[in-house]
Amino acid sequence: MNSPLRPKLLLPLALSTLLTACATTPPLRPAPARPSASPATAPAAASTTTTAPAATPVAPAPADSGNVWDRLRSSFQMADCDDDPGVLAWAKRYTSNKERFEEQTRDALPKLVYVQEVAAEHGVAGEFAFLPWVESGYRPIPGRSGRPAGMWQIMPTTAAAMGLRVNGRYDGRLDMQDTADAVMKLLNRYYEEFHDWRIADYAYNAGEYKARQLVQSHGLPPQLPVIPRWPVHDITREHLTKLLAMACVVRQPERFDVSLPVLAPSQHLVKVQLPHSMPLARAADRAGMPLDQLKDLNAAFRNDFADANATSYLMMPASHAQQFQDALLNQSEGVDNFSRADFAGDTASIASDAATSSDSGTKSKHASKGPRTHRVAQGETLWQLARHYSVSVRDLQRWNNLHEQSIHPGQLLKISAQ
Repeated sequence: MNSPLRPKLLLPLALSTLLTACATTPPLRPAPARPSASPATAPAAASTTTTAPAATPVAPAPADSGNVWDRLRSSFQMADCDDDPGVLAWAKRYTSNKERFEEQTRDALPKLVYVQEVAAEHGVAGEFAFLPWVESGYRPIPGRSGRPAGMWQIMPTTAAAMGLRVNGRYDGRLDMQDTADAVMKLLNRYYEEFHDWRIADYAYNAGEYKARQLVQSHGLPPQLPVIPRWPVHDITREHLTKLLAMACVVRQPERFDVSLPVLAPSQHLVKVQLPHSMPLARAADRAGMPLDQLKDLNAAFRNDFADANATSYLMMPASHAQQFQDALLNQSEGVDNFSRADFAGDTASIASDAATSSDSGTKSKHASKGPRTHRVAQGETLWQLARHYSVSVRDLQRWNNLHEQSIHPGQLLKISAQ
C-alpha cells in the first residue's frame, strides 16, 4: 500500500466543546432541519458505545457479520466511483495487486468495522471509516518528538484539545475507542458548520481554520467537480480522493476483481472490563491470545503494562473476551493485582511471588521445598494449568523447555521456578 499521509492537524483549544448533533443527510446538499443536540446531551448518546456493564464485554456489532459491507455501503453519503476520474484512478491503484489488497483489508477489518459503528453512532458519513486506511493503514503508529500518532495520526496539540491524555505511561492517541469517538465528534461538528462532508475532510487534513477561510473566500463548493477546485495543497486534495476511492472499491468490488472478507462474530472487537492493573503479557495469557495482538489493540499503554488508572478496559476480539472474563472470575484478586513496581522487576519473580501468595491460601497443598510439579490429566491444557497455579503460560513453557503449548496426559510439569 502507498505510504500513508501524515496530516498536521492544528486545532484551537475550543475543540474541547465539540458538538455531537446527529448528521444523516447527503453531504452535497443543505441539511434539513433536525432535532438539536446540546453539548450536555451529546455524551449520553456516545455512552451507548463506550460504557460497558461491570465485568461484561460489550460487542459493538450485531451477529449478522455477513452484512458488514452492506451496512457500510448504506452509510455512504459522498460521490460514487464514476463521479471523478481521480477517484476511479486511485481505486484501481489500491486494487492493482489483488492479493495484497485483500490481505490488507482482511487484517484491517476488525478495526474498520469498529470505527464504522462509532461513525454511525455520531451520524458521520460511512466513508470516514476508511480515514485510518488513508492515514496509517489502521496501524497504531507511536508518536515521537511532537509527531502525529495512532491510526488517526493525531498531533499532540490536537490530542490536548480533544481531551486525550498523553504522558510517559499512556498515549491516548493510540486508544482505539477514545480516538474513534473523539474523531467522529470532530467530523460531526465540521459537518454541522459546513454542511458538506468533503469540507469536513479538508478540515481534518488541512485544519479547521484553513477550511473556514476557503469557505469565506469561495463559498460552498458545487456538487461537481467532486473534488473541489480550491487552492489547497495536493496532499489535502489527494486525502479526499483516497477516501472516496476506498468507498468506490467497497461499492463495486466485482468491478475491481477483488473479494471482500467476512468478519466472523468471534472476531468483532469488544471492550472488556479491566478490574485492576496487570502486565499485558498476563492479560494476554488470561485471554488466551497472542501478546502482539493484544498490544496492537491496546497500544495506548506504554511499557507493556495495562494501567487501570489510565483506562478501565481492554479491547480484544469477542472470542477472547469471555475467556479473559472467566479467568478473572476464577482468579483471586490478590494474585493479578500487580503494582507498577512489581512489573518493573523480573517477570519470573512476579510469577513466583504470585504463586507464593497463593500457596498461603487455597493452594497451600501444592507447596514443597523444591520445584512444585503437576502430572497432566486427560483434557488439561497449558492455559488451564497456568490459570490454576497463578503463573503465566510463558513461564510454564520456560520452566519445562516447551516450545509450544501442547501437552499430553501423564506428562510431569514444573509449576514453579524453584
